[in-house]
Amino acid sequence: MSVQDQLTEDLKNAMKSGDTITKDTVRLIRSAVQNAEIEKQGDLDDTDVALVLGKMAKQYRDSITIYREAKRDDLAAKEETELAVIMRYLPEQMSADDVRAIAETVVAEVDAAGPGDKGKVMSRLMPQVRGKADGSMVNTVVGELLDALAG
Repeated sequence: MSVQDQLTEDLKNAMKSGDTITKDTVRLIRSAVQNAEIEKQGDLDDTDVALVLGKMAKQYRDSITIYREAKRDDLAAKEETELAVIMRYLPEQMSADDVRAIAETVVAEVDAAGPGDKGKVMSRLMPQVRGKADGSMVNTVVGELLDALAG
C-alpha cells in the first residue's frame, strides 16, 4: 500500500473514531502532498511523499523549539502530538552513527581535508540519506567529521 493510500485509509479511520488530532494532521499532510503534486505537475511516488513529510517534520521540530523557548508548553505539546502522526508515515530515520558511517565513506571518496570541503561532502551525502535522516543532524555530523580532519 502506498503512503497516499495509507493516508486515505487512516483519515477514514480517524473520522470514524473521532480522533481529531490524527484527522486534522492527515488532512494537512494530504494538502501538502497535493500542493507538491501541483508544483511537480504530476503524481508523487512514495519517495517524493517522504520528502514532503520530511519538510513538514522539520517545520514542526522548529516550531516546537520556538514554543519551548517562549515557554508555551501547551502549543509545543500540540505540535509534538501532530509530529508523532507525521512520523508514522516517514521511513525509519537513520541514527547519527549510521549517518556518520556513510559520511566517513563520502569524506574519503571526495578526499575532503577540512571544513572548506563541506559542500562537496554534503552534495554527495544528501542524496543517500534524503528522507531517512534529519538534514540538520547530517549537517552537524559532517561538520564534526571535517573539523576533526582539520584539527
